[in-house]
Amino acid sequence: MVSRHTPFHPIIYVRGYAMTPSEIDATSADPFCGFNLGSTVYRAVANRQKQPRKFIFESPVIRLASDFGYRDVYEDGYDILDAEWHDDPEHRLNSRSIIVYRYYDEASTLLGIGKVPSLEVFASKLGELILKVRELVCGNPDNAIAPADFRCYLVAHSMGGLVCRGLLQNPKLDSKGAAKYVDKFFTYATPHNGIDVLGKNIPSWLTWNDISNFNRPNLARFLALEDVYKKDEDRVNWLPGKIAERTFCMVGTNRSDYEVAMGLSRSFAGHGSDGLVRIESATLQALTDTRKPGLACAKAFAYRAHSGYFGIVNSEESYQNLTRFLFGDVRADLWVDITEIRLPREVQTAQDQGRNVDALYQFEALASPRGKLWYLTRRVSEEDSVACLAHRDWKSAPKKNGLLYLSSVFLSNRAKVVPSRRSLAYNLIFNVRVPDYEIEQKLWVNQHYEGSYLYRNALVLELVAPDAPKGDWTIHYAWQDQGVSPASEVLDAKSLAGGRVEVRIPFDSNSTPGIKGDLRFIIQLWNPDAQMTD
Repeated sequence: MVSRHTPFHPIIYVRGYAMTPSEIDATSADPFCGFNLGSTVYRAVANRQKQPRKFIFESPVIRLASDFGYRDVYEDGYDILDAEWHDDPEHRLNSRSIIVYRYYDEASTLLGIGKVPSLEVFASKLGELILKVRELVCGNPDNAIAPADFRCYLVAHSMGGLVCRGLLQNPKLDSKGAAKYVDKFFTYATPHNGIDVLGKNIPSWLTWNDISNFNRPNLARFLALEDVYKKDEDRVNWLPGKIAERTFCMVGTNRSDYEVAMGLSRSFAGHGSDGLVRIESATLQALTDTRKPGLACAKAFAYRAHSGYFGIVNSEESYQNLTRFLFGDVRADLWVDITEIRLPREVQTAQDQGRNVDALYQFEALASPRGKLWYLTRRVSEEDSVACLAHRDWKSAPKKNGLLYLSSVFLSNRAKVVPSRRSLAYNLIFNVRVPDYEIEQKLWVNQHYEGSYLYRNALVLELVAPDAPKGDWTIHYAWQDQGVSPASEVLDAKSLAGGRVEVRIPFDSNSTPGIKGDLRFIIQLWNPDAQMTD
């Protein structure tokens, strides 16, 4: 039986890494371990010389309270979860509760013994916290939730995502079966594939302040991925099981605004990072067929740093992705399927002659919901966040390697600009950059214009969801190359397994050099039980 409170389940926040004893003490002294921090500045573009504009974001905790009626677990200065309080009928936990996993308290000199436990201990105690929350929520008669129907959400920043994965992936760390009560898992800037410094993974012998937690062999053991790690080229960002399809990775792409260690961190992390975590390391892959549309862990990209004034947690983009992922009504996974690539004639001639030809195609995607002033996802070349396809890979296996995942977008009826309008809609800017063509590993610059595009357009996709999971979708689209146009072209939806539908929208640059293919949208109802019971 589904909880009548769906999709509003308790949210458990799990903070990131604190390096020094003073940082651990500061974390322990903070009631919300940093998730209460907001921002009043917003850097709109990559140009660091441009002054930020004022945009007030009150913090994830305050917004969840004001927008969705969530509340914290503190009463009269005490934590309701403490044993002496949770039996008091006046201090009961409800389904819309925000709980902060205060795992650094034990390591603090203020509240603990000043010794940092291991990641394994952190993960195991997270399971204990989930079961305690379950006991208190189900023990509150106002909630009317059977223990078997209890669910919660895990929302984690940075290393906190690794703590959550330890519980979700390693059965040895979940002896009491708490992981099965996790309905969705959201991470901000988590180093899912460890941390690299100057292009090298942090070594296992660097145990100072537990930095070796981010070493990949150590993570493989912690995550019970040793067999997979040995087979798969130094990667541990795999997530097995059903939870993979209910996981969201929020990825930061702005290294410039990360000021930790006076800017040394961003220098060591290098381009293609948020200042600490590399972009590709901040994503997860389902341990099933990662090339099968619809099975990807959801991802979105924002021009935000790992933390700080311009950090990813205290941003409107991340908050909107978080709440739409947790409480939204429709999920759309976007893939691009390349069916033809046309080289410049001189380069094509070289390839026909058997000469080695290569190029790196960069796919940009920016998605914004109707009526809003920010992107749900932003992947552009200047921010190193694009999806890439090497020409040699496409030529060797076009059907396999020509299918690229771009992003996931979650839409919500609660976020409509016009509540009476049934449809949900968003705009997608889709670009393919002209690559640097190479012949025999030498740049071919004839007829090359830097910054040009093989394809550039924008698309409006408008959806009317069915009233039941097996109902019919109404889907319209319109390309915007001739100006702003309403979605009027009707799309046929192909039914897939699991209640999903697929729609394809062809594109063709109609030029040489050029590119041709389909935008492939995998669409499904999200939180369908909530829709049916509202």
